[in-house]
Amino acid sequence: MSAAERRRAVVTIPTGVDNAIVRSGDRDVRLTNLRKPFWPALGITKGDLLQYYADVSDLLLPHIRDRAMVMKRYPDGAAGKFFFMKHAPTPRPGWLRTCEFRHRTGKVTEFPVIDDLPSLLWVINLGCIDLNPWYARCDDLDRPDYVHFDLDPSEGTSFDRVRETALVVRDALDAIGMKSLVKTTGSRGLHVYVPIVRGPDQDQVLTFARALAAALGPRHPTLITLQYRLATRPKDCVLVDYKQNAREQTLASVYSVRPHPKAAVSTPVTWAEVEKGIAIEQFRLDNVRQRFRKVGDLWKPLLQARGRTDLDRLLRTVRRR
Repeated sequence: MSAAERRRAVVTIPTGVDNAIVRSGDRDVRLTNLRKPFWPALGITKGDLLQYYADVSDLLLPHIRDRAMVMKRYPDGAAGKFFFMKHAPTPRPGWLRTCEFRHRTGKVTEFPVIDDLPSLLWVINLGCIDLNPWYARCDDLDRPDYVHFDLDPSEGTSFDRVRETALVVRDALDAIGMKSLVKTTGSRGLHVYVPIVRGPDQDQVLTFARALAAALGPRHPTLITLQYRLATRPKDCVLVDYKQNAREQTLASVYSVRPHPKAAVSTPVTWAEVEKGIAIEQFRLDNVRQRFRKVGDLWKPLLQARGRTDLDRLLRTVRRR
């Protein structure tokens, strides 16, 4: 990162040391193993990852605030083994907020919540590369703020096919009056999100997403598949994954770095960019900050849903088409 970028940073992560305590507001955050290589081939360390998240925190935090966070930890970096952790570990800072969720089994999980920069740095310091928030906020964990579709290409499918699928999904949503937003996954595909006003529960959202995907599959049989089993999934097709809308599922958040060989970032893009042509590798930890300073938060509309979302009516519309 350049000297100018460091001057603009909310917090400057120390370099040349393994461990440090950084102060944000009135809170101290203990950081460890800062010089540990997380992408050895790219020369990117854990400290560099922390600095990225500090730099984009103003854009990121509104999208993950007040949501339970599933931690996906990579103790040995992007190419190493990872594990999921839902329960906020102890010991933990007294200022870290948690979100309680009672599972249908009766088990209660205390998820960490990232409301501010100290909480963000604390979670990333655990070895989290990407962030995986719940779709609903902590005050009502069964009523999400959006419907989304994870566009996942079959092995060997070109990214052009993913872009084509995204435009099909966009047009179908436009036709029923639902304006959508799109971002790269930072992995292989695209995510299409639609902001909704809270009201429908998670099962209703899943039912709607399933119906839309099911309507598109037969209309585009050589492009879109709903086959989840890899062994039987058609080649050169894109899975319109609606099941990610199910209760307790998560996707990598907007602005998340991914464990991609090029340290790709899940980046909001415009539909015009999708039409023109983009690639996952365009948006990386080493270059996206400049883009974000230029375009701001393209996903701000996701935070500004207005009016009632009548998914039952929209579901009937989809099924009639």
